[in-house]
Amino acid sequence: MSVLHYLTVPGYFDAPLAFSSVPKILLGFPMSLALTAISFFLANVLGFFLTLAQLSKRRWIRWPARLYISFMRGVPMLVVLFIIYFGFGAEALPAAVISFTIICSAFVSEVFRSSFSAVPIGQWEGGYSVGMSYRQVVRHIVFPQAFRISIPALGNILLDLFKGTSLAAMITVGEMFMQAKIIAGANQDYMTIYITIALIYWFFCWLMTVGQGWLERYLKLD
Repeated sequence: MSVLHYLTVPGYFDAPLAFSSVPKILLGFPMSLALTAISFFLANVLGFFLTLAQLSKRRWIRWPARLYISFMRGVPMLVVLFIIYFGFGAEALPAAVISFTIICSAFVSEVFRSSFSAVPIGQWEGGYSVGMSYRQVVRHIVFPQAFRISIPALGNILLDLFKGTSLAAMITVGEMFMQAKIIAGANQDYMTIYITIALIYWFFCWLMTVGQGWLERYLKLD
């Protein structure tokens, strides 16, 4: 009798099925990883410019940025995904990337905004005193410090985004959760497969947390 037999809970968890399904589910991991990496990178770029817009002294720049951020933070990601995919008729993969990017950018912007505020005003004044422009002060003095401060919060956003990529299965993107749905339907054992995919997501999130902890120690943030 195998070890997997002892891990089986009749009617709830079929360990042999779970074990054999892991390689098949992981076929969707490259897509999950790509969605996470691309969307997170774009969200950081967009979030940075949204932060500059929020900090602008011009109301016609500041208030639209704040309205955008408020809206994207208050709307479920799945709703935005469906609007872009079904409403605008975008292809599945671009729709997923766009949706994840614009939602996450709002949260990234708020993280950057608070991090910019945490940089002492003397740093800004010091840059101006040596003849730097606003753009140079932000690029060379403020942003490097703000980015270090923001790493723990950005790590949380990254974890949420990685888990959120499972929503792409709702529009047929072949990431991990989509693979899990196919396997569960083929075997008519949804409990086993969903427990398995939950453990897989937890494992990868744990690896990301370990990586974040290493980065924080490297930058001496802990």
